[in-house]
Amino acid sequence: MATDRSMSPRSLDVAAFAQAEGVLAGEWPASALARLAESGAPEAPVASWDPVRWRVSGHLRSVLGSESEVWLNLQVQAQVRPTCQRCLQPVSIELDIDRPFRFVRDEAQAAELDAESEDDVLVLSRRFDVQEWVEDELLLASPIVPLHDACPQPLPVSDAPAIEEVSERPNPFAVLQALKDKAPGTGST
Repeated sequence: MATDRSMSPRSLDVAAFAQAEGVLAGEWPASALARLAESGAPEAPVASWDPVRWRVSGHLRSVLGSESEVWLNLQVQAQVRPTCQRCLQPVSIELDIDRPFRFVRDEAQAAELDAESEDDVLVLSRRFDVQEWVEDELLLASPIVPLHDACPQPLPVSDAPAIEEVSERPNPFAVLQALKDKAPGTGST
């Protein structure tokens, strides 16, 4: 278990952490993740959200004929409260992330491996910010269009006419059609 000060979640040496088979865990108030907090509904202050719980563990994976691969596993549990796009009220959404990530030496290798494999690939860093990583993954896991399964309040009534009302109105082009039909030389009399 990694206990060295260089194993700080705000400045993690990824390779050393994996080599030590390190484990870090904790929780942050949702307000500490500013971009995530901005995604919340104005009626659901971020101070009322549950804390974001996280755990990171590292290990090396042996590869025959090559150097070992660096892997970190990320686990995150959080509750976000964005605006429901149907009723415009806050909706509580549970997010649960549990995924392994492979770390490689540079951006070119990461791009190549990301295109070739199903693995999530990131670039090795000696000052990797776990808090930013957690926030990025939560934003990616959040629904693009948040909705309640069943909205708690009736939907607002619109002033727009109902479809039946629109279809009962006279067709504005009907007058033009009648003039065209009565015009000389069209075969109509």
